[in-house]
Amino acid sequence: MCSNQRVSIAIAILGLLCSAVNGAIATVPELGSTRVVFQTDYGDIEFGFYPSVAPKTVEHIFKLVRLGCYNTNHFFRVDKGFVAQVADVVGGRTAPLNEVQKLEADKTIVGEFSDVKHVRGILSMGRYSDPDSAQSSFSILLGDAPHLDGQYAIFGKVTKGDETLRKLEQVPTRREGIFVMPTERISILSTYYYDTQAETCEDDRLILKRRLAASAVEIERQRMKCFP
Repeated sequence: MCSNQRVSIAIAILGLLCSAVNGAIATVPELGSTRVVFQTDYGDIEFGFYPSVAPKTVEHIFKLVRLGCYNTNHFFRVDKGFVAQVADVVGGRTAPLNEVQKLEADKTIVGEFSDVKHVRGILSMGRYSDPDSAQSSFSILLGDAPHLDGQYAIFGKVTKGDETLRKLEQVPTRREGIFVMPTERISILSTYYYDTQAETCEDDRLILKRRLAASAVEIERQRMKCFP
């Protein structure tokens, strides 16, 4: 093989490597500064959003959080090594939705599919066969699931709370058709959000968490009183 041929092959290989590296970088999007926290029976789960990947989905989910739609909701599915899936808020909450909450929860979101990979910690929208049928149910990946890539809208990832996910993976489950479901309800007691660029006082955040937890208890107490 002549030297010119060897140089050409080396350049071609280098080009392929650069393309692969650039492709890998492109599939690791930057998180926005907003963080959402779900306070569950088993501990907190914190996650951030990918606004550059799925802007409409992020806007919708964040609005549902701000309206308190996920409070008293639950994880209806926990499949170890695969997904923990949050129920649709329309049917998954114990407290009834008000009119403003229901209006947002009934919306469907266009399928914002991307080349981001389904790996542990990723947040991915649930949907029916219609690619534009996602509403409020979403999955937290408990393992790598490449067969989901490009089929479901990824909009964020878990930033804290992997120990909580590991606790969820240990709960007793039962199988119903294609779903592996917990035998006891895993409640989302309350939710809150903050901005990592603006949040500087940890004490204030802890006070907010306690207040929200107390609010969740009061909501459930009122629900039991008014809707036995």
